[in-house]
Amino acid sequence: MGFGWWKLFGAALVGILFFHGFCGAERAPDFSFMHNATTAPDISYYDYIIVGGGTAGCPLAATLSQNYSVLLLERGGTPYGNPNITNLSAFGRALSDLSPTSPSQRFISEDGVINARARVLGGGSCLNAGFYSRAATDYAREAGWDTRLVNESYQWVERLVAFRPPMQAWQSAVRDGLTVLLHATVHKILFRTKGKSRPLAHGVVFRDASGNKHRAYLKSGPKNEIIVSSGALGSPQLLMLSGVGPAEHLRAHNITVVVDQPLVGQGMSDNPMNAIFVPSPIPVEVSLIQVVGITHFGSYIEAASGENFAGSASTRDFGMFSPKIGQLSTVPPKQRTPEALAKAVEYMNSLEAPAFRGGFILEKVMGPISTGHLELRTRNPNDNPSVTFNYFKDPLDLERCIQGIETIEKIIESKPFSKFRYDYLSLAALLNMTANSPVNLLPKHANASRSLDQFCKDTVMSIWHYHGGCQVGRVVDNQHKVLGVDALRVIDGSTFIYSPGTNPQATVMMLGR
Repeated sequence: MGFGWWKLFGAALVGILFFHGFCGAERAPDFSFMHNATTAPDISYYDYIIVGGGTAGCPLAATLSQNYSVLLLERGGTPYGNPNITNLSAFGRALSDLSPTSPSQRFISEDGVINARARVLGGGSCLNAGFYSRAATDYAREAGWDTRLVNESYQWVERLVAFRPPMQAWQSAVRDGLTVLLHATVHKILFRTKGKSRPLAHGVVFRDASGNKHRAYLKSGPKNEIIVSSGALGSPQLLMLSGVGPAEHLRAHNITVVVDQPLVGQGMSDNPMNAIFVPSPIPVEVSLIQVVGITHFGSYIEAASGENFAGSASTRDFGMFSPKIGQLSTVPPKQRTPEALAKAVEYMNSLEAPAFRGGFILEKVMGPISTGHLELRTRNPNDNPSVTFNYFKDPLDLERCIQGIETIEKIIESKPFSKFRYDYLSLAALLNMTANSPVNLLPKHANASRSLDQFCKDTVMSIWHYHGGCQVGRVVDNQHKVLGVDALRVIDGSTFIYSPGTNPQATVMMLGR
């Protein structure tokens, strides 16, 4: 099931549901509760303050605003009016947009893999392929969640996705209790320590697009809280900027230590993805991830096709192969130059249209087992932190990739797939075509088609399911309360030990609900 969460957010708040691609040219509904942060008062008070209007923050805000006053602070803008978000055929173009107002903010991990983080109301669900799948029952049980509540929350999300709910008193009440501020970048969480046994979160400092500073405080009340839902990069980054993190690292950045918490930023993981591009002699439909094969050895097998993935001679955006998006490329720092990128684009511009007709079959490693860490680069929350995922550090992750590629090879060789494949292109040729693509600026290995071990390492990319940094049992408790402080929670994918299901967004939505 595919959709954008920002559309579901609209359904939750004003009773309108939009499916993926349904509203390509439409205007936004009357979201009178959404404001540019420049209009915010210098000081304001709320029952709950939520930092991050993404896949978890939106359903969380929609739920709490039924009974409380809620401030939702989103550093990005609205997805409405951006055809790169609302049109299915434009998938990937938002990831190519490197402008300051782009809904996607590029970052490059220390591993050399190009990646992206969301910067828009709705979060990553505005940028990804929109595949919806629940986590396994065992996942919820191992996480210590109430399985009845989990099921009810999934059903709530699915009801809004499945049909258009009527505008009744509930939606009106939600709309009346929620304030959403866009282009509001939170710089730090404020804590009270005087007379307290533990630091108490009581407010946030944020800046608007003009750089003006604002403060929002919690109203007095025993249940009032600040909830961080800024994602796997943003949440550990904000905790550190606010003084909650490894003391030595914080002092190195001249940040006053509120709580020495060495596990903030640890356990960072990104599910490695590898793919084989298959040129097709016949036209193929535009499709995102719709069918997923779940293997017994620990990989998911998925497929996508059409010009949004394989590229288009007319748009020359090159879809999933685009050097601008950075997929299928791990770029060593010394080769990470505009000139090298321009050379790759120039080469692809010379190719004929049939070269871009086809699709990808990809495999994603479950888990994964390999982990890394996140650190601050600067004290500016707009700057990306430094993150290392350590792809394939654990040999089992690499073995799962190899088995996944072997499974893809069997699919390509199968009879049902034969009409989508040129007879003269052998499996070795397809592997070499992918491994030697001009967008992969790594030094080439001649044995990539003969050594799947090497193929996995050379062509590793992100499927944007990275997680960790504020994990349950390490940084937050099983109620997602930050350890060592009061009135502060983290609710998003940064709390996951490993990625749930074929795509984590359904579970992130459920968690917010």
